Amino acid sequence: MPKVKTNSGAKKRFRFTGTGKIKRKHAYHSHILTKKTKKQKRNLVHTTLVDQTNMKQVRDLLCLR
Repeated sequence: MPKVKTNSGAKKRFRFTGTGKIKRKHAYHSHILTKKTKKQKRNLVHTTLVDQTNMKQVRDLLCLR
């Protein structure tokens, strides 16, 4: 049986916390920033955790079962 490969896009986008939760960055902070308010851009800087509803999908992409 072949090895299961990790999705290379997912391994660049997600990191783990010390307790095993998965961190992610906010979307909409890469371009077209001129029309966004300072408050909106400031709030998009911070990282957050992956929601429980998406946790199984992300773990499958990272080959963690």
